[in-house]
Parts: sequence; structure tokens; C-alpha cells
Amino acid sequence: MKWEITQPYQTEMRDYYMSLGMDHLEMQDDKQVSVWYYDDYSVKLEKAGFLDAYREATWDREKGKVFPFPGPAQWHPDAWTGRKAAEYIEALDGDAPLFTWVSFSGPHYPFDAPAEYYARVDMEKLDPRIICEGEYDDAARIHHRSYHGADGIDGAHAAPGRACKNFTEGYWTELRRNYLANVALIDDAVGHILDAAKRKFGSNLLVIFTADHGEMLGNHGLWGKHNCGYEDVWNIPMIVKYPDAEEGAVSQAMVMLTDILPACVKAAGGTVPPCDGMDFRENMAAGGHRYVIGEGEGYLSISDGTSKYIHIQKKNENFREFIDMAADPLETVNGIRDPANAGKLSELRERALEILMKDLLP
Repeated sequence: MKWEITQPYQTEMRDYYMSLGMDHLEMQDDKQVSVWYYDDYSVKLEKAGFLDAYREATWDREKGKVFPFPGPAQWHPDAWTGRKAAEYIEALDGDAPLFTWVSFSGPHYPFDAPAEYYARVDMEKLDPRIICEGEYDDAARIHHRSYHGADGIDGAHAAPGRACKNFTEGYWTELRRNYLANVALIDDAVGHILDAAKRKFGSNLLVIFTADHGEMLGNHGLWGKHNCGYEDVWNIPMIVKYPDAEEGAVSQAMVMLTDILPACVKAAGGTVPPCDGMDFRENMAAGGHRYVIGEGEGYLSISDGTSKYIHIQKKNENFREFIDMAADPLETVNGIRDPANAGKLSELRERALEILMKDLLP
């Protein structure tokens, strides 16, 4: 039987998306969303005959979210996203202005790189996992239960016995290999997109490459990113290429995702509206943000680059940690109870309140 699916953003929600400036949308929403709900990608994947196998692998608990993609590499979600973005750019009028946001689901779990990308990863060059014996002996640690078992609050659901400590070293090795292989696939896809953009627009391009979070990859014995204030999840590189930039430079200035809007508007010659971010060039000239903050439902973390405060509220419980990153760069010690940290802890908490209650609210 031949059938088609019409997405809501093509019909009743079209005006809403248009009001946000989205005049073209092709969805590969999330790897685990695509295997359960129909988006543009999963509709095509099913017609190609690979959706059922992808579903089975994704929801197989014994695989622990780590497996080779069960189909040709061209049908991997990130390869599909890169291909659709390049095709869209190729079809455009090169004289018209363009803003394109391309979002890759990977290398987010499931860690599902096509097997042919495994050879791109040299596992011998990887640093050993960061492991500190007894790190979670203190029941007040945020990830105590996720590591040891019971009802945790981060990402232990894929672990045997729901305890991250039960993952074997072989599992961590396979996970890290798949993750990096997926990065290699995305690297190829980004290359195709940039090639298409250069053919269409020449050098008149502002390119921003970044992510919303990192991945623990077995460091501290943890899996995923949920409620993690570690630098593995927090400290995400950002690459920015301006049209007039001739030489590259590396900066340790702290930026936030809220800086993307003013950077894009200013580069396009527009007037930056009142917003929470700061243009990248202005930010770097000023030495970067003094504080950076991450927040979500039941989650708050703030850092000044040398110290970090993390507050998690889940299931009517509060977990608080203070990390002195200058003295403890591997972030293995919770200094929340150390009187020597009281001054810096108070500073970070007060600044977090100022940012959330004053800066971010109209």
C-alpha cells in the first residue's frame, strides 16, 4: 500500500513556524524520536526498508545503546541531515541572503556509527578514562545512586542493574569508538555542506559550529550527560569563521549559546535587539563572559572558569556540589562542605540568582 505522511509544520502549524523565521523545515528530530515517531527522516528510512532494524537495535537493552548502524551509511541520521542540507543550499538563489540552522542528532546516543567509520578512530591515541576510586562513596554526591545502582537521577537506565559501575571496560571502549566514529561521519557531512555553501556563496559566509552539550564517555564512570556539571559535558568548543577573517586564532574566552543570535545579526548588518548574549568579537575583546550558566528543569550550574557550583533538584531532593577546578582539574572532589570555599560558593550562588532573576527576565 502506498501512503504519505503530512507533518503538522506543513499544515496547521505552518504559520507558527513561519513566524519564527522557519520557511523551510526538514525534520530528523532526534535519533530516539525518529525511531518511535514519524518525522521526515523516519518516513524515508521506512520506505528504504531500514526503520524496523533501527528500532530493534535502539531499544535492545542488551546493546546498551551501542551498536553499528543497521543499514547503509548514507541512511544514518547524520548522513541524511548533511545530505538534505547540502541539497537545499545547492537549490538556492546565490544572490539572496540565507540563514540555515543544521542540527545533527549525533554523536548523541544511541552510539550507532556505521561500522565502516570504525577505522577512522585510533583508539590508542585516546587518554584513559578519568576514574577516581571512591568518588561516589558519599551518598550526597549527585551521581551516587546512578553509579552504584538504585533509582538514579542521570543516565544510568542503560546500565546493567541501573548501575554505571556495572559497565565493563569493553563496553566503554566500544562506546568511545562508536562516539568518535560518529564524529567522523558528521565531519564528512559538514564538509559536504560547506562545499555546497562555498559553491553557492563563495567566501561570503559566517559559519558557526558548536553543540548543546558534551558526553561523559565513561569518565567518572558515567554515561550520558544528564545533570552532569563536569567539563566533559559543559566545556564545549565553538568554531566561528567570519567572511573577512584571514588568520585563525584560539581563545579561551568563555562564550554561551545565547551569543549566537547577536553574532549572526551583527554579521548580517542588522541591529542587535535586547538579548542575553554578546557578539563573539565583542566578547573576545572584553575577555569573555565573567560567568557562564547552564540551567534546565531541576538543574543549575554556574562557573567562573576556575570554580563551579552545581545544584540539582529531583524527586523532592536537593543535591549541591562545589568544584574548585584550579585545585582539582579532574573534578573528583565535592568541596561543598569545606569552609574554605564559603566565599566563592556565596559569590557563585548570588551571581546565578542575578542572572536568572534580572538578566534573563524582561
